Amino acid sequence: MKGSVIKYERDNIDTDVILPGPYLKIHDYNELAKHAMEGLDINFHSKVKEGDFIVAGRNFGCGSSREHAPIALAYSGIKAVLALSFARIFYRNAVDGAFLLPIEIDENAYKEISEGDVLEIETSKNEIKNLTKDTIYKMKPFPELIGKIIAAGGLFNYKP
Repeated sequence: MKGSVIKYERDNIDTDVILPGPYLKIHDYNELAKHAMEGLDINFHSKVKEGDFIVAGRNFGCGSSREHAPIALAYSGIKAVLALSFARIFYRNAVDGAFLLPIEIDENAYKEISEGDVLEIETSKNEIKNLTKDTIYKMKPFPELIGKIIAAGGLFNYKP
């Protein structure tokens, strides 16, 4: 995967800012996408392009367990969120539905990756290449079961 970075230098980005509550009644995923990050960044849609990545701090996706949050991000074009840590339910909603990849990074990568950097992610090597800065970062490997679910294209396609 290759894309540009949209960076939010903050912790605890919750599901209510990823997709505000009034939009939970929407069932059209493309319509949901129009409201992604609306509670945090009014300019999100002018920044995001298909294949982009979000970089954020700790506890990304905390708050309510709405699966709408990873759906809205995925349908807006986001392919992965790179964060210091994730709320457990957001992480599993993203993986199980095959919406986007929740990738855990370390403090060094978080500090060095900047808005607009172009990254290439190689999950098979657990590497993130910053093509803008010619730097390589390690990502936390996916646990074995999570890797199998991702490879299957989501939980519904996974056959143990």
